[in-house]
Amino acid sequence: MANQEAFLEYIKNGYTFKGEHFKLGCAMLNGEVVTGADVTLPLKTLNRHGLIAGATGTGKTKTLQVIAEGLSDASVPVMLMDIKGDLSGIAAAGVSNAKIEERYAKIGGTWSPAAYPVELLSLSQEKGVRLRATVTEFGPVLLSKILELNDTQAGLVAMIFKYCDDNKLPLLDLKDFKKVLQYVSDEGKKELEKDYGKISTTSTGTILRKVIELEQQGGALFFGEKSFEVDDLMHIGDDGRGKISIVRVTDIQDRPKLFSTFMLSLLAELYATLPEEGDMDKPKLVMFIDEAHLIFQEASDALLQQIETIIKLIRSKGVGIFFCTQNPMDVPASVLGQLGLKVQHALRAFTANDRKAIKQTAENYPLSDFYKTDELLTQIGIGEALVTCLSEKGTPTPLAATMLVSPRSRMDILTPEELEQLVDDSKLIKKYNTEVDSESAYEMLNAKLEEAAERSKAEEDEAPAKKGRAKEEKGLFETIMTSSAARQAGRTAANVITRSLLGALGLGGRSKKKTSWF
Repeated sequence: MANQEAFLEYIKNGYTFKGEHFKLGCAMLNGEVVTGADVTLPLKTLNRHGLIAGATGTGKTKTLQVIAEGLSDASVPVMLMDIKGDLSGIAAAGVSNAKIEERYAKIGGTWSPAAYPVELLSLSQEKGVRLRATVTEFGPVLLSKILELNDTQAGLVAMIFKYCDDNKLPLLDLKDFKKVLQYVSDEGKKELEKDYGKISTTSTGTILRKVIELEQQGGALFFGEKSFEVDDLMHIGDDGRGKISIVRVTDIQDRPKLFSTFMLSLLAELYATLPEEGDMDKPKLVMFIDEAHLIFQEASDALLQQIETIIKLIRSKGVGIFFCTQNPMDVPASVLGQLGLKVQHALRAFTANDRKAIKQTAENYPLSDFYKTDELLTQIGIGEALVTCLSEKGTPTPLAATMLVSPRSRMDILTPEELEQLVDDSKLIKKYNTEVDSESAYEMLNAKLEEAAERSKAEEDEAPAKKGRAKEEKGLFETIMTSSAARQAGRTAANVITRSLLGALGLGGRSKKKTSWF
């Protein structure tokens, strides 16, 4: 009993916060829930990012759902990357069952169903608001990174962007960029080299192949108009709850370049758009990336570098980023070290490598006199996890083995009819799902090339006529100059001109009589 009292004091000291917070669960000791040992999360530090990890089937997605609900209830907008397609149920109220009742009998409190305000977003042809960005907005640096270009090729991309800026050629979609690449490799090469420097056709060919590869992975769907505005991710519903935006990416798991393109664009846009906020009482936006191990396994070095940079800097913009994955070792150490909240579900030890990974994972958590972390990681059950977060002072809270609360929304997906209704009710669908094809570099260069072709054809058609007139004029001149009258007139004219010149110089051949005035 004394040990339990000490444990209760240990939890209360670590998880009692002055600011706004919400309950994640109740702490356990020796496998039993300790009444009153509530584990809560402070909103103030949820922009310090987080990790939800654990083996398949241990409840990671439900934990993500619980935290998203708690943030929405606190008027914090949320964005979820739904790779498995099992998060749409947040839009519908859950249904009580015996397991939920049993859980709440242990952890205390009451469970009530709730549906949350949801907006479905899509990068492809899935139902939902279309997410797009123009090539110009993406910029030469990020485009070069996503295409994995070397320094020389990246410099050429920057030159092309500058040329398009100077000549008012909008780069909206990939066909615009491809057209400019083809133009600077052929008809426009001399024009560009005159003002911007030498252009290597080998480099332009390589860049073009990379763009085609991106197109094959669905990039043509992402680049274009109308561009998505990040402000539309941060809406508060009429009832005061934060909007939960679910990005449906179930059909692009095998297209890492498209997902990388989207992630780079979104993170860069958020960082560039949002003002500096410093330490806020709660985040402005929290992003959850489910099945994050798929991203890190397939991501380019550019994406990894960008994520690391954003993780370090975007906190001050009021944005939190959470990764949901199977093992903490899936996340690069440079990123893992920046994550303030860690919710660790059970891990499985089937091999020697698994046991080694578990020992390494245990070392990522605070030491505790109440737990043997490496052993506990294989013993906790479904819906239970080891939790540590940052306190309001920015220090790590004690490690707590926690029985987690249940989601209040549906722990299943929406039906096709419910999805259809959700899309029909969306205000953003009307704003973003109308295709726009404004006049841009593709059309403008095509018009320029057509005009040049027509001018060249007109000159070719006029050339024979000019040649005929010149021949006719030459024939007349020769006829006149070879006649005897023409030859005599020429000699007479020459004599007159010669005498005039010699007379002016006082060298005339004939003497003049002297004339006196007296």
